[in-house]
Amino acid sequence: MVPIRVIVGELSLEGELDDTPTAEAFRKILPFSAEINTWGDEFYFGTPVRMELDETATCDVDIGTIGYWPPGRAVAIFFGPTPLSSGPKPVPASEVSIIGRLPGAERFRGVRAPRKIRIEIL
Repeated sequence: MVPIRVIVGELSLEGELDDTPTAEAFRKILPFSAEINTWGDEFYFGTPVRMELDETATCDVDIGTIGYWPPGRAVAIFFGPTPLSSGPKPVPASEVSIIGRLPGAERFRGVRAPRKIRIEIL
């Protein structure tokens, strides 16, 4: 596990990346900053990482899950329901490879007009 910090606006949260090849590929580009896109209560952003789905691939994610979405070469941070959700649990657009967790991610709901995200190793 690799400890990380995720910064959006004035909010900074600490989490961790898993010990998988996909998470390792993402870790290698840290620190990383990007423009944020939103999809319901999900932040996602493009990366230079190119990976296929791995053994962690799933559509069953929780609030605080950090996933890698191969079709968009994007990382997604789930902090609440998405447009595909039928309840409070997030549902990705399609399968993601789980690369980490971000406890307290639901606090991103209070961030107004987010534009950038920064992820760094602690």
